[in-house]
Amino acid sequence: MIILPAIDLINKTPVRLYKGRYDTAHTVADSAAETAKKFYSDGARHLHVVDLDGAKAGKPQNLDVLAEIKAAAPLEIEFGGGVRDMATIEAVLKAGASRVILGSVALKNKPLVEEAVKSYGDRITVGIDAKDGYVSTEGWLSDSRVTYIELARAMEDIGVKTIVFTDIGRDGTLMRPNFSQLWALSDAVSCNIIASGGVRDIEDINTVAQMGLYGVIAGKAIYSGSLKLTDAINVKLNGAPPFPCDLEPFFEKSDLIPAVVADKITNKTLMLAYMNRESLRRTLLTGQTWFWSRSRSELWNKGATSGHIQNVSEIFYDCDCDTLLITVEQIGAACHTGNRSCFYRTLKKF
Repeated sequence: MIILPAIDLINKTPVRLYKGRYDTAHTVADSAAETAKKFYSDGARHLHVVDLDGAKAGKPQNLDVLAEIKAAAPLEIEFGGGVRDMATIEAVLKAGASRVILGSVALKNKPLVEEAVKSYGDRITVGIDAKDGYVSTEGWLSDSRVTYIELARAMEDIGVKTIVFTDIGRDGTLMRPNFSQLWALSDAVSCNIIASGGVRDIEDINTVAQMGLYGVIAGKAIYSGSLKLTDAINVKLNGAPPFPCDLEPFFEKSDLIPAVVADKITNKTLMLAYMNRESLRRTLLTGQTWFWSRSRSELWNKGATSGHIQNVSEIFYDCDCDTLLITVEQIGAACHTGNRSCFYRTLKKF
């Protein structure tokens, strides 16, 4: 797994945004080149650079800063923001980028992406930025009705090898990445996935490593001090720590175990579903519920399509170690009928 500290540029200066809003931009360093040099001295060998001016203007505005960064530190740089044609791709590569990130054009000009992949191969990366699961373009200023999964599959079909995925609602918030969407994306395509948006601390880096993703971008967490870049680099070098508990005892009797889900506030039962080893592992890592669908024979993340997610509070297991009780913060209805609980009908009262 690679660690990519981030530098976002406005008026040649490193800034951070909150949820992609330009009006929240605040300066985090005086010099992009000096910042890159510090990242390199801390052990980074990769760097994520976004030209926010370019994303808004439709053409890079900070290629001179890219060249300065490359001269300051021998980093492998991925650069995006306003790259909309082949001439610009070539200019970005000449300025010092190892990889070029194509964003808006991935949705609006697929033939260009095809041409770029044919010419430059894996030096072309696609950035998919999503708001509520739908792709945003033009520096996050324009929304579409295309899902991030649909676009990712289209990019895979034309030969794209690497995707940077950002949940805009998490970017710059330190609220942790959208692990559920990242996992859904990883399940949907075979591309290398780089996680972006919301990274808070070393726990997030460990989670991304255990998910088996290709890389992770960290920006605000590094600048704010909640994540030490050197710690993140050590995870990259040494691998994530062992999984926190042995799951095998739960599956000695069956490959599926029942999981009762209850409201953490009212203690009322919300639903019953089944878990296999992978869904339990994902639940433990992400803090949201994952189950195994017996009818569809596939993993499913509760609320992934409806938004009615379950944030896990505690997980208990019974005396026989073959049933789970999960208390959650339920967002919206737990039942597909729209009822708060799946147990809304009375058989008999005594």
